Amino acid sequence: MEEQVWISQSAAGDAHAFAHLVERYEKTVYHHALRLVGSREDAADVTQEVFWKAWRALPSFRKESSFSTWLYRLTDNACLDLLRREKKRRGDTSLETDEGLSLAQQLPHPAPSPQDHVEAQERQAALEQGLAQLSEEHRRILVLREISGLSYQEIGSILGLADGTVKSRLARARMALANYLRKTGNFFP
Repeated sequence: MEEQVWISQSAAGDAHAFAHLVERYEKTVYHHALRLVGSREDAADVTQEVFWKAWRALPSFRKESSFSTWLYRLTDNACLDLLRREKKRRGDTSLETDEGLSLAQQLPHPAPSPQDHVEAQERQAALEQGLAQLSEEHRRILVLREISGLSYQEIGSILGLADGTVKSRLARARMALANYLRKTGNFFP
């Protein structure tokens, strides 16, 4: 209930109330953006852009979906815009950062032993490579479901799709990723 008050107050121009919303969702937006764009700096830029857009658009927020779903939609769109701009600018689709580290190398891999740590890194790298080979449509839907843990309804709301369409596209995305991993010898249960 407190969140609804913050949303209403923010829509009326209360910056203090909006600061509470930013505090609550900043990490979620950042991590979702990081998984989609692959660069910490770009994810930070996207996060800032998302909250700037949210602040400006809050008066017209119709509450047809939850605030978090709306933020996911804003984040997803901002990431797609950034990836398209970068793709045009660089002419490639890699998930390499400016430091030359892939997203898989940036993510922490807690493991009890060095061998487990190395195996987890190899699995993560294979997954990241597989995600990079998927279409934007398949990558987006997999990240929203498998990494962000959103429901079919939330994904449908973000992407503007019916639940059945979300399920079928998710199944095709999983199959495409599994096929890629099998083809490269990196399939793991």
